[in-house]
Amino acid sequence: MARRKPLIGIPADRRTLGPHPFHCVGEKYIAAVADAAEAIPLLIPSLGERDFDQLLETLDGILLTGSPSNVEPHRYAGPTSDPDTLHDPHRDATTLPLIPHAIERGVPLFAVCRGFQEMNVAFGGKLWQKVQEVPGMRDHREDKEQPLEVQYAPVHEIELVQGGMLHEWAGTDRVLVNSLHSQGVQTLGTGLEIEARAPDGLIEAFRVRSAPGFALAVQWHPEWQVMKNPFSRTLFAEFGAAARARNNSR
Repeated sequence: MARRKPLIGIPADRRTLGPHPFHCVGEKYIAAVADAAEAIPLLIPSLGERDFDQLLETLDGILLTGSPSNVEPHRYAGPTSDPDTLHDPHRDATTLPLIPHAIERGVPLFAVCRGFQEMNVAFGGKLWQKVQEVPGMRDHREDKEQPLEVQYAPVHEIELVQGGMLHEWAGTDRVLVNSLHSQGVQTLGTGLEIEARAPDGLIEAFRVRSAPGFALAVQWHPEWQVMKNPFSRTLFAEFGAAARARNNSR
């Protein structure tokens, strides 16, 4: 008998709080899974490549979240990071191998911000570490001195690719989003299909072309106050529907 709600796993950040390491997930992501995807969130510790087969047999979906940390550049043959760059090698060691395993098994996967960058790297893509320093690109970073409501407010439109999933769900060519980040896609990974671009041409969303299930990544933050934004709510609702379909089929 199928569970009443699907189970969606959320890989955690590994952060040092005081003298001890903790595995953490932001509440906004947990709430978006529970409220907008109508699923049960399950936090996954970032312990590296362990028991993936058993984990994926249990889960009905995976959400890859945003984070203050960046993917380590050696993962995509990038230049050395600045000394003050925050990294999370434990999360990299967990999510990067988990992504292809999940997609191959047809586990619905939704990636946001850092998760978007992880998915690109997992498929062999490369990243700009500082988009704001790339000629022709805008500064996509938030002003951290401002209140959260300002930091996460919509800042620019994205152009949705005709015939794509996002274009179909939005029912329009452009959507205003709250995109805030420093890393960005330099080279798109193999087998990834662009779904949206920012005004400066930067890729803002893609899907896995041959994935047997839901496999979508976005650069912006639809989890932020998701129930107040119709398009964000649609994204999580579609993700939740895919997770329910997997749950009901097993």
